[in-house]
Amino acid sequence: MTTLLILAFLMTAVLNTAGAQEVRPQEKPQEKPQAGDPLDGRVIVVDPGHGGTAEHDDFRVGPDGEREEWINLRVALLLQEMLEERGAQVVLTRTTDVAVELAERARLAVEQEADAFVSVHHNATADPGVNFPIVYFHGNASENQASVLLARAMADRMNQYLFNGRAPVSVVSDHTIFPTAGTGVLRHSYGIPGVIVEASFFTNPEEEQRLRDPEYNRLEAEAYVMALEDFFYQRRPEILEKYSTVQLPPFEVSQEAGRMADMARLWKQDYLEGKRLMKSDADMERALELLTRSVRSFPDSWVAGKAHAARAEIKQRLGKKEDAETIRRRVTEFYVVP
Repeated sequence: MTTLLILAFLMTAVLNTAGAQEVRPQEKPQEKPQAGDPLDGRVIVVDPGHGGTAEHDDFRVGPDGEREEWINLRVALLLQEMLEERGAQVVLTRTTDVAVELAERARLAVEQEADAFVSVHHNATADPGVNFPIVYFHGNASENQASVLLARAMADRMNQYLFNGRAPVSVVSDHTIFPTAGTGVLRHSYGIPGVIVEASFFTNPEEEQRLRDPEYNRLEAEAYVMALEDFFYQRRPEILEKYSTVQLPPFEVSQEAGRMADMARLWKQDYLEGKRLMKSDADMERALELLTRSVRSFPDSWVAGKAHAARAEIKQRLGKKEDAETIRRRVTEFYVVP
């Protein structure tokens, strides 16, 4: 009898354990297709940035003459091919080197009820040594968590595929570069998980040469595919109404052409010197000036969020608590740790 009781107890324990395993949260959410490829059946709008600007745009060009809009299109066409091989429905906003209005690009995403909107870009700055990925989401991070999730996946995969995981990475709001309204394509397509990916800097001479290589373009396209797969494997957070939690005052920064000015080359030097000067109360104002100039010169750099945080600390030490709190909220909403 004792033996039978023990066996019955053990059988009950096994059944209870199995039941507990069945009700645990799934590692892969139910939104993911239960069988097959997570990209299968997804509607993805791929937006090759810019186009048709060679005659009037002299800052979207690398030191050896390669233009951003050409690189963007090469990568986007490869990405289309790869995604369609995986069963995705891909809509390209342009297929040749022509100008397409930003609102029209976004309209395609809205009309197609896209599962994701991905704008393919490459970056430029005055400092030729700069080269790392930057990914933008629209608006406030607290309201647009789905796009933040996609942006993080993109940043991780670009870093892995193009930089062997060793590059500093920025995941930032588009309000860092366009403070009053963000970018047109993400603003007009808000509600769809969307990102602008600046995979690397064509103003870096070595990177410009790599970006001419079709195999390197293919490697970048593969990074996009893997990032989209990572995203669709995860549960997608709800996108909230814009500015429903906070609306921060604009912080004016240098725009595209201004970022190519000689002063913009000092972005990192200004940050480091500003941090050094913070050690002395007598140098607080000068430190604030340098940190502010660093952010204005390169507002989406990997040190910009740190520079803002340091500015908040200085404001607090100077007794300007309200200013300090606004800056801290800016860091929280606009600068995401990848």
